[in-house]
Amino acid sequence: MDDQETVNDLQDSSLLDIDPDALREAEKVFAQGILDTMSGKEVAKATYEDTRVVVIMEDGTEYYFYGFMGESRA
Repeated sequence: MDDQETVNDLQDSSLLDIDPDALREAEKVFAQGILDTMSGKEVAKATYEDTRVVVIMEDGTEYYFYGFMGESRA
């Protein structure tokens, strides 16, 4: 199977039927779970990038948050 066949197979996939709002909500719930574990810890640095938010804790632990920011546009 060549790369073009693989791309064509992907285009026919049901993965393309994912509701972006539902995916964003699921990511928000996942992010909230991570944030809940950060209680009592200190944030050393947080950055907002094009596709994610990066939070670096005082102990060096890094957390990455994707996909829940913003709203869908019609």
